[in-house]
Amino acid sequence: MTIPQWVGDDIDLTRPSVSRVYDYYLGGFHNFASDREMAEKAIADWPDLPLIMRSNRAFLRRGVKLLIEQGVRQFLDIGSGIPTVGNVHEVAQDLDPASRIVYVDTDPVAVAHSRSLLAGNANAEVLAGDFTQPAKLLAEVEELGLLDLDRPVAVLLNALLHFVPDPLDPAGLIGTFRDWSPAGSYLLISHATHELHPPELTRAHRDLYKNNTASPMTMRSREQVAGFFAGYELLEPGIELSEHWHPDGTGSPDQAERFPIWAGVGRKP
Repeated sequence: MTIPQWVGDDIDLTRPSVSRVYDYYLGGFHNFASDREMAEKAIADWPDLPLIMRSNRAFLRRGVKLLIEQGVRQFLDIGSGIPTVGNVHEVAQDLDPASRIVYVDTDPVAVAHSRSLLAGNANAEVLAGDFTQPAKLLAEVEELGLLDLDRPVAVLLNALLHFVPDPLDPAGLIGTFRDWSPAGSYLLISHATHELHPPELTRAHRDLYKNNTASPMTMRSREQVAGFFAGYELLEPGIELSEHWHPDGTGSPDQAERFPIWAGVGRKP
């Protein structure tokens, strides 16, 4: 097997990575045999998974467009994953080239390829960082100097929090980012839920991630996801299924329950 040049020696290619499995679901090419094998097992159990991931990606694009309409020009995308079509900087800078974006991910493949993709883009950077270590991460964001903390920042937690288990206190971690953000900043969340499908299906999916990756899944209810917006004012329509959140005519809102993702955007007063 030929290893691409952007793969560092410290990357374990024998164990699936959630970022690379996600890339495979989306039809990307930055994944390896272990990632593809796990993704195919998941798809065999749940054939809608690639469509669900695309629905999540479409929500992110609509969310960034709405945030631009709200006047936001700075984005902190945590758990950004492997770069693919419709990245945050592509959407935001297409609408305003002055938009500034900091991507953050723990996966070295995501970070390495993001650096390659962003070369020459003075308004976008990538950091290797961990959402569960907010003080360290935010210090590195500030040191980078790209985001102006006198202006609103949108913190994007797209398909991230279901990989943060309850003992790590995801609500408390979000609170650290909320308190760091200036008034008028925003929080965007999309989150997998167990509420719409048979328990045996969602349990098997969680077990697959638990047994094969370093990132076990914790699916949560609509009420739990709403609780993550403490200290924010939810924008209309509140917490909704991804296909129902500001549909733009390209999705399948009439089949929204096939896509078990709660989505929402809130504003810090």
